[in-house]
Amino acid sequence: MNVRFLIAAPVALFVSAAFIGAATPAFAADATCASAPARIRTIAASAQPDQARKALGLVSLGEKLCAEGGRFEAGKKFSAAAKVLGTDMAALQSAAPTAQ
Repeated sequence: MNVRFLIAAPVALFVSAAFIGAATPAFAADATCASAPARIRTIAASAQPDQARKALGLVSLGEKLCAEGGRFEAGKKFSAAAKVLGTDMAALQSAAPTAQ
């Protein structure tokens, strides 16, 4: 009985972790595609023109990637756009949306 438990328990934990790990990034990517472009555009409105142009170009490309299902790659573009503007994705995700 103990031998069976010693073999089955790690396998069960591994399989559970694999399912949890696989589901989490997809949910986070959906939230990124939905909210990051608007937040980056808000920050770009008050940035230097050259920085805003670069960031908005990356946002446009990220939105196209989201539309085609490339959410991971889109997240990279949004992250690069945030970096151009002097912030990061963690700050964008934690910031409350502003009413306009």
